[in-house]
Amino acid sequence: MSLATLDRPISPIRPVEAAPARPAAPHVRPVPEGTEARGFVLYVGLDEAGAAASGIELSQLVTALKNLTAELAPRAQTHAAVALAPRGAGGRDVDVVRLALQDPSALAKFRQQDTVEEDEKPIDEGVIVDLSRKRVTIDGEVAPLTFKEYELLQFLVLRVGKTVARSELIAGLWRAGDDDAPNERTIDVHVRRLRAKLGGYEDIVRTVRGVGYRFDRHADVSLRHATTRSPDAF
Repeated sequence: MSLATLDRPISPIRPVEAAPARPAAPHVRPVPEGTEARGFVLYVGLDEAGAAASGIELSQLVTALKNLTAELAPRAQTHAAVALAPRGAGGRDVDVVRLALQDPSALAKFRQQDTVEEDEKPIDEGVIVDLSRKRVTIDGEVAPLTFKEYELLQFLVLRVGKTVARSELIAGLWRAGDDDAPNERTIDVHVRRLRAKLGGYEDIVRTVRGVGYRFDRHADVSLRHATTRSPDAF
């Protein structure tokens, strides 16, 4: 309330009729039989520059939301995660967050957008990961990937935005006891060989220091599903 408002004459107080009672807030939408709601996720799309323009830091906003949750529901457990993306990657902030945190509907939309028919995209443009033919083309040429190199790239691409640990790559792509199964140090050799064959697009496989590797959505990379679905899709 401003000082100018305080200087104005005060109007006589009139009796106010009680407002009609509002119906109780609805519960969460019904869940499938045999399941129960255990919490929710709130995706917040806001980069550091946008937060600064609003006069707040991301860490302060996270703390405020956690404190509000604790105030409204003291028994609630909270966990906050910040989504990272390559500088200049583009796209809406909230979509980047949803992809990074593996939101199923966002992943489905991502794959649908990157699914193209043979005559919709020039054959000499970027990297095409063909999930049905199990092959990769680079600027119109079939990349000379081994089967394991293709599987390694596919494993990362289908987990767009997720950092995959070296141990997870080994467990997902090799069976226990395989003679050629790498360890967490030699898996790096397989990644280096894959990057070498990707040529100018080697940066699509990103190293997360001390953890593993990640594929972030890239304008030069498209998925092609054609008529079949990869058994690795989830």
